[in-house]
Amino acid sequence: MGLGDIFGRRESFDEYEGENEQYMEVSVMSPPSEKIGNVEQLTGKFGLRIENLDDFADTERILRQIRDGSIILLKIKGLKEKDMGELKRAVEKLKKSILANNGDIVGAEENWLILTPEFVKVHR
Repeated sequence: MGLGDIFGRRESFDEYEGENEQYMEVSVMSPPSEKIGNVEQLTGKFGLRIENLDDFADTERILRQIRDGSIILLKIKGLKEKDMGELKRAVEKLKKSILANNGDIVGAEENWLILTPEFVKVHR
């Protein structure tokens, strides 16, 4: 018993080839969008940004981006090497603000945090 006996012979497939070929044309839809003010925004999509936390003052900029609906991959290595106390203060501020807005904050690696708005949850 060979593989040809188990799977069938190539000739048996050739006789069916072209017999049931039918094509269907599929229309390509543009993604749904809504107009907010003068700006048209896509619905169902979100921004993913990679940011650095180099100073405590960067927290306001990062929180603004999260409030605007962006997901942030935050590299904290710069501030960690510079001042550990300032890093703890910045992370606490980010954590309080994000959790108050029903967002999520997760440590991904030693030097990275993932910050999400309320419509995105990180499964652990």
